[in-house]
Amino acid sequence: MLERVLELLAPALAGPSPVVVDANLGLGGHSEALLAAHPSLHLIGIDRDPFAIDFSTRRLAPYAERTTLVHASSDDLAEVLARVGRPVVNGVLFDLGVSSPQLDEGERGFAYSYDARLDMRMDTEQSLTAEEVVNTYSVAELTRILRDYGEERFAARVATLIAKERAKEAITSTKRLADIVRAAIPAATRRTGGNPAKRTFQALRIEVNAELTAFETALPASLDALALGGRVVVLSYHSLEDRLTKQVLAARTRDTSPPGLPVPLPAHQPRFRLLTRGAELPTDEELARNPRAASARLRAAERIRVDEY
Repeated sequence: MLERVLELLAPALAGPSPVVVDANLGLGGHSEALLAAHPSLHLIGIDRDPFAIDFSTRRLAPYAERTTLVHASSDDLAEVLARVGRPVVNGVLFDLGVSSPQLDEGERGFAYSYDARLDMRMDTEQSLTAEEVVNTYSVAELTRILRDYGEERFAARVATLIAKERAKEAITSTKRLADIVRAAIPAATRRTGGNPAKRTFQALRIEVNAELTAFETALPASLDALALGGRVVVLSYHSLEDRLTKQVLAARTRDTSPPGLPVPLPAHQPRFRLLTRGAELPTDEELARNPRAASARLRAAERIRVDEY
């Protein structure tokens, strides 16, 4: 949804020296388009994946004087902005989820379509891997993860079979895990909805990388960092991410004045306004170009008031 992202952020980046944060840098596609569209823009790119930082450094080389790329997690956003001397910014973009290289490089262990070591770490320097989760978490913990993060109806069945199979031999490969999940899902369900391992792999990825925990910290921090007129745009690919975005933005755009007052209290008036009606979906044209965008949901908000001290 590149064009819509550019459209939503453009008014916030029209000033003389705007600053935007790409909080999930990935391959740098959004960042490159933003830098090209706004010649005076300074971009701060954050990503926990060293490959993403290296790739985007090369991709954005023509704009090197206007970029600051940082290897960090998005939940370090406030700390990163303080460290680079840009505590107030004009725009923030969150493009959540897993990037194409992570899916397409079998050795990263994100995809059930490749037989590889169970890994799934976005930050290859961290210790926790999907292999450790699958082989050491209790059945109750696995059930919770699969149910909450993967929205897997048969979470208990999958977790129970994982525990049974790992007792025979440790589960170390994506193929073996995918086969176990397939065996745990009832045959009638396996015939619809794509690969039955999809939800389990998604749940494990979210757990390994603490994606929701990071976003719970990063989104409020991004709103706090926005200047008057600044905008945040969130692209999510999972219902839990979208729900969290909706809740955080709703809380910031609500008038909290006590009911019954004839005039709203300034201190209780909202600091932000929504720029989207609900979650916007990709267009048919975009889906034709990029089928992986099918699950994308876009929400955006703008700061309309600042606190006075």
